[in-house]
Amino acid sequence: MPSYKLVSRDNHPQNTVIKLGTAQIGKGTTIIAGPCAVENRETMHRLASSLSSLGVHILRGGAYKPRTSPYSFDGLGKEGLKILAEARKYSGLPIITELTDVRHIDLLCAYADIIQVGSRNMQNFSLLKELGRVNHPVMLKRGLSATLEEWLLAAEYIMAEGNHNIILCERGIRSFDSYTRNTFDINAVPAIKNLSHLPLIADPSHGTGRRELVAPVAKAALAAGADGIMVEVHPQPAQALSDGQQSLTLDEMAQMMAQLKSVAPQLAG
Repeated sequence: MPSYKLVSRDNHPQNTVIKLGTAQIGKGTTIIAGPCAVENRETMHRLASSLSSLGVHILRGGAYKPRTSPYSFDGLGKEGLKILAEARKYSGLPIITELTDVRHIDLLCAYADIIQVGSRNMQNFSLLKELGRVNHPVMLKRGLSATLEEWLLAAEYIMAEGNHNIILCERGIRSFDSYTRNTFDINAVPAIKNLSHLPLIADPSHGTGRRELVAPVAKAALAAGADGIMVEVHPQPAQALSDGQQSLTLDEMAQMMAQLKSVAPQLAG
């Protein structure tokens, strides 16, 4: 038995499926999309409506953004959460947003359907423990340089406290190459599906950092066994306040959704 006992497939042979409205993460293919950051009400409402019509299942958007530079846009905070909640009502899509501070857990639980733990916080053990004590789905992103075992043990911290509603997200790891933002670890997809019963979502936006690579890597991840993808979309990426270089336009998102049907036929229709 591995050290990550609860998240191990040895302990739980059946796939875990997390139901969220009409979405069933871990069964079929789940598409999560939206902007890196919530910028304003008009853009968020437009995106929510358009993405819903394209067949997206869950809306993403950052209200609190951990940024490398203290001078970069770091989100609208509570106002961003309110805008996300309005977009959910407007579109019918559940929402996912990132938790960056343990003091905001109650606030995010009140607004979000899924709480995201970003790569920088994957081993923020006090935060993980607190998330284990709430009955709320959590998406746990892989750390910048985390091994698979470290990633699964981080999930174990959450599950050991009682919260079994965990989604893993492969978002690339830091490597020596500077052409892409990160190196998307395609090996991790089938490896994690073999090691753990938890659903796995792939993030080719952060995994590559380059708009033109998002669709090919998304297809590769689904072909390798990922339960879905999470991508960044913005109506005008050049004007985005965060991660514009890796954000798809709405037209590019529509084209990618059509392409994904070759590896995920259940998206047809």
